[in-house]
Amino acid sequence: MVETEINEVKANQEAQKAEHDEKEAADTEEKKTKRTKRAQKKEETSNEEQLIFGKYSTKDVVVEDISLANYIVLTPKENLNSFGRRKDKAHFVAKANIVERLINKMMRGGTGQKIGGRVIRTEGRLQGKKLKITRIVEEAFDDVAKKTGKNPIQVLVDAIENSAPIEDTTRIRYGGINYNVAVGISAARRLDVALRNIVLAALTSSFQSRKTLKDALSEELILAANNDPNSYAIKKKVEIERIARSAR
Repeated sequence: MVETEINEVKANQEAQKAEHDEKEAADTEEKKTKRTKRAQKKEETSNEEQLIFGKYSTKDVVVEDISLANYIVLTPKENLNSFGRRKDKAHFVAKANIVERLINKMMRGGTGQKIGGRVIRTEGRLQGKKLKITRIVEEAFDDVAKKTGKNPIQVLVDAIENSAPIEDTTRIRYGGINYNVAVGISAARRLDVALRNIVLAALTSSFQSRKTLKDALSEELILAANNDPNSYAIKKKVEIERIARSAR
């Protein structure tokens, strides 16, 4: 009697173990299938070209300025928000997409620029409003594409190249007297200055004006890309280089 009960218990245990093994094997097979599907989906996504704003490709964009080529990042990226994940690393800004850098520049503080005899200040109006600025930049790119028939990213790159100064001045003190001395500008600073002046042109021309910010930005991008002397960024570049020449 006791042996019969022991045999039944053993048989039940073996049956439970076999059932457990079958279940584990089925789970393992299901997990493998899911992993395979995820890998295939990831491969399909990586093969598809990512477009800026889901519209504009960076594949055919050409950077002719050799010094700026290493700093104008054209990595295809649909979501232009890196959330500052690597902001604690050196030269993080230089590795950000150029369109995202333009968006970040638009969220600047007070300009304090004197335009037409009045000081223009826009502090606090756009700070932290990245979604709003992203939408404005996208609409400005649409206007640029409509007016020029070109890729707006290429227009942005051309505008940066044309409005980036190659010389500036710095102040040194010698014998108790301050002197302005002409110096060359690094490629990273050239890019920063060009972006800053393009953004300032858009902010100042749309401030307390009927012109919207997206219209002002698209107009400035087109003027700077064409190297038009009416562009604010081009005027600032000429002024900076003129002062540097006089300080040689």
